[in-house]
Amino acid sequence: MKSLRHTLLISTLALLPLAACNEADFNREAGASVDEGGFGAPTMNNTIAMTQGDATLLVGRRFESEVQTTVLFAFNRSDLTAEGRATLDRQAAWIRQFPEVRFRVYGHTDLVGSNRYNYGLGLRRAQAVVAYLASRGISTARLEAVSSFGETQPVINTMSPEQRNRRTVTEVTGFTQGSAALLNGKYAAVIFREYVEGATRPHPTNTVIVTQTDPSN
Repeated sequence: MKSLRHTLLISTLALLPLAACNEADFNREAGASVDEGGFGAPTMNNTIAMTQGDATLLVGRRFESEVQTTVLFAFNRSDLTAEGRATLDRQAAWIRQFPEVRFRVYGHTDLVGSNRYNYGLGLRRAQAVVAYLASRGISTARLEAVSSFGETQPVINTMSPEQRNRRTVTEVTGFTQGSAALLNGKYAAVIFREYVEGATRPHPTNTVIVTQTDPSN
């Protein structure tokens, strides 16, 4: 029952609106979109976040909603494309905001080739991603491990070459040792940017009026 109650609370928390994006909300106090008007829910949220597994789930959902977690690869290749590097640049920028959070990179392949070969190929792809993130200033101590699922978890179940299967996925897996309580105890900092966005006045929509003149005048 307790586990079910925690799951329901986390689901409710994930559905809270975290950003104000219209003129009416601007006239309210910054952060009003995440305030229910009392002390109960904020205390409840911090209590939930004190459990590392719950906090990992919350941060993981945010990571998935704000950046592209998947990088695609060419057939039988483990080198990064320009598009893949751009995706990893965005991942690195996000990861730098949360120095307490740890990640894992999973490598995948399509179903062409043997299981053994594809396991190694998936691992090389994951290693390429970790190496690139490290080159962007992310400590490898925060990238717990690289793992390969090879061809065992296709997005599209086909024996033909399929790019959507040739991928890596970056996921939140926990917190660095001794830092979970630090992050959880400052849960408000996790949604700080939404408070800032809530205080940003929307840019007004400009209307362009086009008039026609009578050439005979």
